[in-house]
Amino acid sequence: MGISSEDRETRFETNLVSRHRHGKFWRFVYASSTVVGMAVLVLLLLNILNSAFGYAAVVYTIDPDELAINGYSIEMLHKDDLVYILEQNVSSGVFRKLANDKPFADRSRVEVYDLVVEWVVKPQIVRTWSLAESLFQKGMILEEMAGIYPDAEVQFVSWLDADFLTTPQSSDAEKAGVRTALLGSLAVIVITILFAFPLGVGAAVYLEEYADPGKLINRIIQTNINNLAGVPSIIYGILGLAIFVRALEPFTSGALFGAVEAGTTANGRTILSAGLTLGVLILPLIIINAQEAIKAVPNSLRLASYGLGGTRWQTVWHHVLPSALPGILTGTILAVSRAVGETAPLIVIGASTFITVDPDGPFSKFTVLPIQIYQWTSRPQAEFRNIAAAAIIVLLGLLLTLNATAVLLRNRYSKRL
Repeated sequence: MGISSEDRETRFETNLVSRHRHGKFWRFVYASSTVVGMAVLVLLLLNILNSAFGYAAVVYTIDPDELAINGYSIEMLHKDDLVYILEQNVSSGVFRKLANDKPFADRSRVEVYDLVVEWVVKPQIVRTWSLAESLFQKGMILEEMAGIYPDAEVQFVSWLDADFLTTPQSSDAEKAGVRTALLGSLAVIVITILFAFPLGVGAAVYLEEYADPGKLINRIIQTNINNLAGVPSIIYGILGLAIFVRALEPFTSGALFGAVEAGTTANGRTILSAGLTLGVLILPLIIINAQEAIKAVPNSLRLASYGLGGTRWQTVWHHVLPSALPGILTGTILAVSRAVGETAPLIVIGASTFITVDPDGPFSKFTVLPIQIYQWTSRPQAEFRNIAAAAIIVLLGLLLTLNATAVLLRNRYSKRL
């Protein structure tokens, strides 16, 4: 017997209600996932900001007010007066050393003032508080410090400032900065992009436009590329150590080009080795994303080019690549974002954890921001955790800057299509 129209209508309404109920459920799940993800991100940023700013209790070896001359504080004194204060309050040996390093006549007033603060005033932070504690427990903080350190001065400190960006590493948290690590990160990323981007896009073009997908060798290559994209980064570090640091040491150390002085030992643990290692790390990601972007180009565009007499290379260069470039840049953004935050491969190939000399070329020793942050967070002093939070903000700023640059380029090429 057939199903009556009333039964069909009843079943339709039942199925419709069930489908709407399932749709509402999954909509709730997706919305909840978005809310949870945003909440976690906000909590992460708040936690970083909470450590990068806050009150600090500062104790001076000599109170700056005691160094005033004729009622003028040291902030207002002339350079000659500051030199006099420095000469009167440090040993003759220290004064001669400072003069030999750079004559006081050649120093600016700001430089001499900094010397007075460093060698005479000698501020020392004895306690720090988070931003939340500083905002909501100010009275308790002042009362506590009055009992423990009555001579201490409680100041609101921003651990992230201009000096932090322009000062090299130091064993003293109050004097430490990220200049060396920031320059090292920029140099490594530049080499990584210059190595991985053209090589990755070239490989993707060959696999999609030239290689025969039916051949066994091409299938093996494609399978290996897909597998390499999921290999842990520490494995790439071991690969970089074996190939770039040791096997290619004359090249990566600069000895092959005369960059290493005669009589010194060549060392392949350089910026060039780090950039090449990270380039190999993100190479599979760039290839896969570039392949997907090239696949998304309509085949009719290729056929139209061939119909007008274009060669395969002309079709790829003038039509396929410009159309796929926005997608390629999107994939590159993701790959570079991974490289910026990598630590394990660079530790394996020998990145320095403490270095105060800025990199001056691809054959220099180096450190990067993630390693600098790791080194600071492992220190027992609370102040190093504060500057680690400030360094995280710098790293996020660097990452956002690189991503924004790539997005602008992607949008620019998208408008040309």
